[in-house]
Parts: sequence; structure tokens; C-alpha cells
Amino acid sequence: MNLGIIESKTYDEISVGDTARTEHVLTTDDAMAFASISGFHSVLNSDELIDRAGGIPPTGPNMWCASLISGLFSMNIPGPGCTLTDVSLSFHDRIRVGDRILVKVQVTAKDDATKGITFDCEANNGAGTLIFTGTARLLAPLTKVRWSTLPVPQLIVNNPYRHYLGMIARATSKPAVNTAIVWPCDEVSLGGAIQAFKDKLIVPVLVGSESIIRSVAAGLEIDLDGIRIVDVSDSRAAAVRGVELARKAEVQMLMKGSLHTDEIMSAVVSRDGGMRTGRRISHVFALDVPSYHKPLFVTDAAINIQPDLETKIDILQNAIDMMVKLEVVNPKVAILSAVESVNPAIPSTLDAAALCKMVDRRQITGAIVDGPLAFDNAISSDAARIKKIKSPVSGDVDLLMVPNLEAGNILFKQLQYLAGALAAGVVVGAKVPIVLTSRADGELARMASCALGVLLAKPAPSL
Repeated sequence: MNLGIIESKTYDEISVGDTARTEHVLTTDDAMAFASISGFHSVLNSDELIDRAGGIPPTGPNMWCASLISGLFSMNIPGPGCTLTDVSLSFHDRIRVGDRILVKVQVTAKDDATKGITFDCEANNGAGTLIFTGTARLLAPLTKVRWSTLPVPQLIVNNPYRHYLGMIARATSKPAVNTAIVWPCDEVSLGGAIQAFKDKLIVPVLVGSESIIRSVAAGLEIDLDGIRIVDVSDSRAAAVRGVELARKAEVQMLMKGSLHTDEIMSAVVSRDGGMRTGRRISHVFALDVPSYHKPLFVTDAAINIQPDLETKIDILQNAIDMMVKLEVVNPKVAILSAVESVNPAIPSTLDAAALCKMVDRRQITGAIVDGPLAFDNAISSDAARIKKIKSPVSGDVDLLMVPNLEAGNILFKQLQYLAGALAAGVVVGAKVPIVLTSRADGELARMASCALGVLLAKPAPSL
């Protein structure tokens, strides 16, 4: 191990005009490490970590930049043994992830009585834009101080929900989507919709009882000026009206509010005035599992209870088409069952074999599909190898297709509560994506569900 020595400059060795400089590129890992060490966890919020312009608002980076100044003082001038007594910085522009920050400190005054030294401080980004200016005062050592140094350890930052943050960043780079919020008549659903509006993901149309909506908004101190409200008397009427708005292309997405899922889905699948296409409607969960190396999708765990083979064809093709829209190239699909061999006593294995043959015959297109596979063989290449299973999807699967709703519901909730996964969900196969959120969803999961719908929505028709 290589040891180095750094040596301070004493008060007498420092002159007015002496300078020190450093530069550093701000990375997402820097922000994550800062949050972990400082406890300033709001820097991890999607609207701070991934700003509309691609950066971080000033609050977090202000303190991060202060650490760069401290590093200059402790490692360069005066060096070891100095004491920082005062620092005052004024920020003139925001720092963005990927910016190269150039920090400079310069001695402007010395006080022989206190042995204090005053520095001017400034920072610019790589384009020459002034980021901050200010002053700092230090006490310099009167005698030499020497420190031995060790190599700086590599810091490995694990952001458990990096996939969701990436999806939200992609969605915010697109135009906001006109979205009917169906019956936003409680604090969770209205607050979530307004937050998505503030984050420029959606342009909300609030479909519900105007008196209730305004009462909830008043309690949350939300200003509804400029937001369209479609006044309807009850939740079932709100579902019908929201679907009508989508059918007329006035909105490009639906979002469930505080009504029951059955109410909105009944309106969606209605043969008179619904949003059916040529396929069965189905649901896809997008899971960000901290222990898995990429997003993991599960279908169908919310709509089709006990699908037959014909329904499974649509469920599979819906999910594949969705993933292609999300720019997942040749998604790898595992059709799950309890075992990996075809067994006439287990109907789901027969369905899996039939679906795979349909893929071979290009009756289902756009993905690499294998099954039946048990969950361990799908997720773990080691498990597949030990069982001597050769599969093109094992260990790198993108989509898990479950045999029925019960199995899917159990699977995704196990991943949520035992593996720490966040789950976003969307209904596909209708004329527009339908975002279904749960009252138990946290803010990040709601944001991810909304972002998922935004990425799937068609642009508004041009006038």
C-alpha cells in the first residue's frame, strides 16, 4: 500500500494572492453518497435528483460544493491543521449532473493578531458559467503539520431504485400527457395527480364531484386555477365520463383515483362506449427489484383471473408490445409454472408449451420466449445450470408471465414486501394506457406508474 505525506503551510508561509484549485465532475453517485452520508435524503427525490433540465436543484449541491472547498483548504492551502471558522457562499446558477465544477480559492487578507486568513471562493462549470462566489475565513497552523495519506477507498453506491429514476427521467423528457384523473376525491389521489402535474408528467383533467375535489384541494392547500374539472355526481359516472374523454382523444391516458378498480375497468371494457381494441385487456407490473440487475415485468396479476390459452396469447402480446415501446430490444420472457417440464396434470405447462410454439411459428412476435419455467430457473442461471436446463432467458429475464391472477398477485407482493421491490402498474390492450395505483403505493411508486403510462401514451392529435 502506497503511503503519501501532505504538509501544511504555516501562517507565515502564506501570502496574499496564493491560490488553490480543484475540479470534479458531479455524478449521480456523488448525489447518492452525499445523501447517504449527510442524511439529506430529499436529494433522492425524483424532482431533485433528476431535474427537468437534467440536474439537481441547488439545495443539495450547495452543501456538496462546500465539501469541495473544505477539501481544498485541508489538502492544499493551508493544509493539515487548519480550522475553518466562517464560510459564506452565494449561488448564481444550478449545478447539474455531468457538470465539471472548477473551484478556486484565493488569499485576500491576513490578520496577524488572530492568525486568521480570508479567502475569496468561486466556482464555474465547464462552460464558464459562474456557479457560486463567496468568502471563507480560516485559522492557519503556526507550525508545520504533516499527515500520512492512504489511498482513497472506492465508494460503491447502490441506488436501489435506479431503474425507476431512469424511467421517470425519460418520461419527463417527453411532452406532458393529457390525463383524465377518474374520481380524485381523496388526498392521496388528488395530491398524486397534482404532483405529477408539477413534475410536468401530465396535464390533469379532474373527473369527479367538483365540490368534493375543491374541498380536498383546500385541505391540501392546492391551487386548482387553470386545471380543468369535469363535474359528475358519482364515481361510476366519473369512470364513464373519463373513458368518453379518452375515446374522443381529449385525453391520452386514464389514471385511477379513489374509486374501486372494478368501477373504472367496467367502463373501460363496456361494449357500448368502452375502449376495447381487438385484444383482451391485461395488466403489467413493472418492478424495480434492488437485487435484480434490470427492471422486471410481471403479467397479468390484476385483470384476468383464470385466463385460458386464447386470453394468454393477448396477455403475452400486449406485454411484449409494451416493452418494445419502452425500448427493450428483444425482451426475454419466461412463462412460469411450478415445474420446467410439460406435464399434462399441470395445465399451465401445456399453455406454456403452446405459447412457445406460437412464438416459433411467429404467431406471437417481438420477444425471446421460453417455458414452462419455474421461478428459480427463470431468475437464476445457476439454478437452471444445476438442473441442466438450457434456456435463452434464464438469469436475464425481462418479463415473467404468470399462469393466473392468484399466482401473479402473490409473486409481486412477495417481491414488494420481502425483496423491497417498488411496483408500477399499467393496463394495456385498451385504446389508451390506464394507470392503476394502490392506496398503499408510496410517492415514488405512484410517480413511476405515471411515468410508465406517459412512455406508452400516444401523442395528442395535432390541431
